[in-house]
Amino acid sequence: MQRPWGRELAGWAGALAFALIAAGQLAPTARATLLFRDGDSLVVGLIARSILEGASPDWALSSVLFLPESALFTALSAVLPLDVNARLAVAAILNVLLLYGVLRVVAGHRTPGSAPVAWSLVALGAFTALVSTESSASRDALELASLLLTTTYYSATVLGVLLTVGLARRFVDRGRRGRWLLGGIAVTGAVSTLSNPLYAAWGTVPLGVVTVVLAARAAFRRDGRRRQQGLALLAVLSGGTILGFVGRIPFAAWIANTGAGYVQPGRWAESLAGYTGLAAARLSTPGGVLATALVLGLLAAAVVLSRRAPTEGARLVAAVAWVMPLLVLVGAVALGTNAARYLQPLVFAPLLALVAHPVALRVPARLVRPALAVVAVVLLALGALGAPRLAAAAAAPDRDLRCVTDWVDASGRTGGGQFWTVRLPKLHLQDPARLVQLDHALNGYAWLVDRTDFDVGEVSFLVEDAQTVPWVLPAGAVPEAIAECGRYRILDFRGSPLRIGPAHS
Repeated sequence: MQRPWGRELAGWAGALAFALIAAGQLAPTARATLLFRDGDSLVVGLIARSILEGASPDWALSSVLFLPESALFTALSAVLPLDVNARLAVAAILNVLLLYGVLRVVAGHRTPGSAPVAWSLVALGAFTALVSTESSASRDALELASLLLTTTYYSATVLGVLLTVGLARRFVDRGRRGRWLLGGIAVTGAVSTLSNPLYAAWGTVPLGVVTVVLAARAAFRRDGRRRQQGLALLAVLSGGTILGFVGRIPFAAWIANTGAGYVQPGRWAESLAGYTGLAAARLSTPGGVLATALVLGLLAAAVVLSRRAPTEGARLVAAVAWVMPLLVLVGAVALGTNAARYLQPLVFAPLLALVAHPVALRVPARLVRPALAVVAVVLLALGALGAPRLAAAAAAPDRDLRCVTDWVDASGRTGGGQFWTVRLPKLHLQDPARLVQLDHALNGYAWLVDRTDFDVGEVSFLVEDAQTVPWVLPAGAVPEAIAECGRYRILDFRGSPLRIGPAHS
């Protein structure tokens, strides 16, 4: 009989194989842009550099503070002698491994007749299958699973929500013996909300609704213990979330946008039309059809299991698996939002159906070892194929980028560029402050950047590419020279520097 630690170790080995498969599938596609080159995705790398260089920054961030993501990437940057692209690739693998870890928490303790490790791997396999269907370079595509592999698009929030569900399930399963788990739920909720208020919408509200329903069910059945358990869970979940919001107060100076402007209930019809269009685009590809069928199948299984679950913990997880996507989708439309990333629970919550009741399948003993051996060989082979694909994507030369960074580093001067143009060169410079984020009118653009960059007061060159909005320059301002760097151009104003206007977000 396999020892418990051996089984868990095998589970992590399988998770590593799936992580390599998922990242390796994504790496050669256009969606790898979100990993290595996307303007939003690079903020964590910039924050990590600032921390390791001992700077005294004045960050202008969105409503998201990226605290867990920045801590992880800073640690990677401190211990791994790799370039930034390689560290982003490692972070992608770690995010998938962490997903397995939280799914394993949700699956609960091993009991006679259960197989939580196996079903956690099955859930991770389903996630990998979803990632394998995604290839668009657009951050607004309804390709949501692959966003977990980035350092920016709410990966820590996804993990925090699932960890909360797992701790809640274990608390419900253990009863009085699991009261210490309430502390973990409170800390997870506080840290997650502090970093990203979206945790409240994705985790606190759906899990709170399910908890209230289960507590009311227990009260109707005169099950006082279950009712008190539900009330305690609800109180701790709410308390942790409130504590997280209070904890954001000291960071107010760094929050350039509270997110309130994203809430526009009067535009619900536009939101519905926008999300419907994204869904139609997703369903126009074979991969999108397969992914949608998989998600709908998991949702159906969750609905059935939430009624037939043999334990209260399994019922809670199964109910969250379908209630969370439903509430998030309805809420996103009702609030008039228009960003696909807000809908990530539509793909990660249904995975909970696979770990809600991880019952062991009845397989003849003589077939178990050969079946496991075949699965292990296949996973190892696919993982081995994924690793070099990911490494090749991370190491792929970008001559245009290198041209810009070499020119800027050699100049010893400070220039500027617009957000979507300048973010990638900025991260790869010897000194990121040499490129200042500007809008088209040369005003400082304080968004996901250190505002001390603007202290320089003026720039002597501008970097532009196809994404650059035409500049509005002062009268008579003409570049003395233009350096061509492939998809980039550098407009050199060395003899007549341009003043930076007032910064705004």
